[in-house]
Amino acid sequence: MKKMLVLLAALIAAACAAPTNQPTPTANTNSAATPLAAVMTEADAVAKEKAIWDTIKNKDYDAFANMLAEDQIEVSGEAVWDKTGAVAAIREFEPTEVNFSDWKYLSIDKDAFIVVYTVNVKGKYRGKEFPAESGRASSAWVNRNGRWLAIYHQECPVRPPMPPAKAKPTAAKASPSPAAAPATTTAGSDAAANEQMVWDLFKSKNYDAFAALLASDFTEVEPDKVYDKAGSVQGVSQFDASKAVLSDWKVVKLDDDASLVTYVAKIPLPGAPPMGERHSTIWANRDGRWLAVFHHGGTPVRKAAPMASPEASASASPKASPSPRTSPSPRTSPTVRP
Repeated sequence: MKKMLVLLAALIAAACAAPTNQPTPTANTNSAATPLAAVMTEADAVAKEKAIWDTIKNKDYDAFANMLAEDQIEVSGEAVWDKTGAVAAIREFEPTEVNFSDWKYLSIDKDAFIVVYTVNVKGKYRGKEFPAESGRASSAWVNRNGRWLAIYHQECPVRPPMPPAKAKPTAAKASPSPAAAPATTTAGSDAAANEQMVWDLFKSKNYDAFAALLASDFTEVEPDKVYDKAGSVQGVSQFDASKAVLSDWKVVKLDDDASLVTYVAKIPLPGAPPMGERHSTIWANRDGRWLAVFHHGGTPVRKAAPMASPEASASASPKASPSPRTSPSPRTSPTVRP
């Protein structure tokens, strides 16, 4: 009898427990979660970037468009193009020879990465041949519904390395006053606010606080070279940002843990482009802290040229109308890819 009661109690307990044993939905049980894409490697990332150039060379504009995210942007000297504008502009650009070098791969998070490289291109723009030109390029790719798609591209002209800055005798007296620093140096998910804070740090010469906002693998692309974190911190300490004016802000969300902000910075310095330069920064959540992981600057702003009609294409000069997939150099020579 005792054994039967024990068995009965066990059966009742199992029956009562069965319905409540089902998993309770949590924030991680989300039917709208991003499907997994193939794990990205540096070799795969480079192959994808070369493949998008192949669609341009082959004039396969449908394939080119199919490799872009719907919210993709192209940061050029003329404008920040959306996907429609980028696809339209690429039709006027006919590369005949493309060579790559200096590849660098940077993982942003599991659903985003960026590739940086130097590209040398010769070909035609609006029907007119242009000589070989080189640019420093960067492209960000994101996982959208299990597919890797390009979401951002920017270039700047290649220029010789800057000469080392000469030490000033009064440099030791230039340490910033603590009162001049911004009230907070903690970044958040608002990429535009983060970037404004960075420029406030430049103006107050608080370079230690700036360094604290950079990821350890931070990469910066400028016309003279590609900088690591240490090089970037040293570089910003050598220019006066006190009169910088920022405008034309645009933010693109890469995923829940990363956003890109692009804007125009106009700094009244000798030799600086009169209309300013386009800058872009990617901010990412790294272990609970929002940090800058990437920056691309040095894209001179210029007036947008009207899209050429087929009749006008034959007479258009690439010197007067640089390629739309690039950032033109201050010498007005065309650069590389719209």
